[in-house]
Amino acid sequence: MSVTEGLLGPVLRSEPGRPLITHYDDATGARIELSWATTANWAAKTANWLVDELDVEPGGTVAVLLPAHWQTVGVLLGAWWCGAEVTMDPAGAAVAFVPPTGAAPGAELVAAVSLDAMGRGLSGPPAGMVDYISSARVHGDTFQPLFPVQGDTAALDGSTVDEVIASSRKRATNLGLDSNERVLSTMDWDTPENLLDGLLAVLAASASLVQVNHPDPAALPARATNERVTATLGVTVPGIRQLSAPCC
Repeated sequence: MSVTEGLLGPVLRSEPGRPLITHYDDATGARIELSWATTANWAAKTANWLVDELDVEPGGTVAVLLPAHWQTVGVLLGAWWCGAEVTMDPAGAAVAFVPPTGAAPGAELVAAVSLDAMGRGLSGPPAGMVDYISSARVHGDTFQPLFPVQGDTAALDGSTVDEVIASSRKRATNLGLDSNERVLSTMDWDTPENLLDGLLAVLAASASLVQVNHPDPAALPARATNERVTATLGVTVPGIRQLSAPCC
């Protein structure tokens, strides 16, 4: 069972229409909300593209050098669904996902991710890169692995599938998360530890994430109220409990 199946499976079987991520960018004023089902569709498109076009198999390496963003969720879950190991080091990776202004020295292929709020692709990818959105969008909304993903397959910077799922569930328990939570987070996902706290623990708890990039501190209290936020990560909002627990 892949990391994606382990973390998404329970909600996809019970309440696929529930919000998984509500993404804000206070620098642009953008807001978008994706359900668990819609997020799974993006993950499936990504996995199908990686397998059909790039021949990524379980154990292949995919570098993800992206900020915390709803498109990044689709990239991560798609990579894990086909059994790839996600790393933050592009050297030797079959494909590296980067922002349009990013770079990935040593990767076999570089995919520029638009990070557009509405999911639009790039009008023209930078030289030497492919446009992730236009490449993945044409692929199917469901994914059936060609090869079973085993629990001992590397999944995140050397940690196996089983270890990533177990760590995510343990961290969710340590943080006191459950499926009724709506977690407002300003954390980036630039290290495996931050990815564990800022995304994977929330998914493991079957909770919902309200991710804010370039946060405007003055806007956060009203946003927490409007989004029915129950807890925060990486930021303090008066009257809302801030999640904190010893890691691992």
